[in-house]
Amino acid sequence: MSEAETYDTRVQAIRAYNRPLLEDFGTWLDHKGFSEQTVMNHLGNIYLFASYLVYDEPLKKLDEATESDVYWFLADWFPRKALWASVRSVQVYCASFKKFFQWMGETRRVSSKTVAEVISTLKEERTSFWHRWRSPAAVTPCQ
Repeated sequence: MSEAETYDTRVQAIRAYNRPLLEDFGTWLDHKGFSEQTVMNHLGNIYLFASYLVYDEPLKKLDEATESDVYWFLADWFPRKALWASVRSVQVYCASFKKFFQWMGETRRVSSKTVAEVISTLKEERTSFWHRWRSPAAVTPCQ
């Protein structure tokens, strides 16, 4: 099997593993009383994050994600890869991450330490995540 085929096989296995996590998270949001649109938005945001986790080595499942993964997604990958990235979209992603990691903590898919670290990172770094859109000088031109 070639390296590309091995990579594709691993990505497909991780996506299959993540699918029930996303479904269960959606059910949890629904039971919390969120509107169907809000549930779909949060699921879409976490689905994109799941894609980021298999974008490059090391490949990770959603329940293997750390605060560092969340930080680099919001600080670097999302602003560079998502054409719709803006201050508002980053704020919405922060809300999605907070809810997703709270759910993973409640269901013991990640440790309480991981949940605390993610929430702390979201709180402490939130302004740095959207800084690039606040100041035209902060936006790096296309290269």
